[in-house]
Amino acid sequence: MTAPIIGVVVGHGAVAEALVGAAEQISGVKDALVAVTNTGADRAALQQRVIDAVGANRAIVFVDLPSGSCLFAAMRGLSENERVRVVTGVNLVMLLDFLFHREEDIAEVARRAAEAGARSIAER
Repeated sequence: MTAPIIGVVVGHGAVAEALVGAAEQISGVKDALVAVTNTGADRAALQQRVIDAVGANRAIVFVDLPSGSCLFAAMRGLSENERVRVVTGVNLVMLLDFLFHREEDIAEVARRAAEAGARSIAER
């Protein structure tokens, strides 16, 4: 059996850690998400943090913004890796959907998480 997909959440400051903590608290699922911050990291160090967090796993890298240092770090060295997908605009709904569907095909899990995150944004 193939190991479940891991989620690597990459963000500015403490965003990734806060999202991972909240997702774990709500879902009860532990050790499926890894937080990576850009704090104190230059371009090369941030890229290495992301690569190290992915390791040899199948992974979806969730990035806080659709551009900038965190996305560039996720894309460098991983963009052609068939085991990895990158999804931008991470939010809590997206991560919760991921946690409960991470045994499926990686492309489907990435698509599903992105759609769940987009559907959760509304003006009330």
